[in-house]
Amino acid sequence: MPVNDELLVKRAQSGETAALEELILSCEKSVYNIAYRFMGNEADAGDTAQDALIKIYRRIGSFRQQSSFSSWVYRLTVNTCLDALRRRKKTPLSLEQSIEKGASFEDTGHITPEAHVLSIERNEDIQTAINSLSDDHKSVIILRDVSGLSYEEISECLSISVGTVKSRISRGRQNLRSLLINC
Repeated sequence: MPVNDELLVKRAQSGETAALEELILSCEKSVYNIAYRFMGNEADAGDTAQDALIKIYRRIGSFRQQSSFSSWVYRLTVNTCLDALRRRKKTPLSLEQSIEKGASFEDTGHITPEAHVLSIERNEDIQTAINSLSDDHKSVIILRDVSGLSYEEISECLSISVGTVKSRISRGRQNLRSLLINC
């Protein structure tokens, strides 16, 4: 764990609010990005990310520093997302719902409206395919391909071996390819 994170965690665990706020701010964007990929839309991602950040805030005292702070945050976020998906029995949004919610995946200033709609549809296909994966495959794909974690970090975060991480990523990517080919 970086010395700065380690020091901030110790200070936050001793009750220093400013240190806890700094930790929360440092991981806020990553938490949201993971939540967005799991949940598939901005509204649900915002709610789930907020739930995860509240859990981090409430549980900082239970963090034992046996892993890095970021791995602990990723694990907490993934679990929060999986719990939310189970509770809500999430279904993918239609293109119309995405446009109504203002989903935008690119800067539309440089592309035609038709290309923008095709881009939205393709991103919807990708999100639908990710949502179709098993929880095990979805977790490793999001952590590796979206969040950019190393195999070792994912292993630590999910408490599985590096070999299992590699296997799940390989199978998850194969499943994504076949799902996207059939779109």
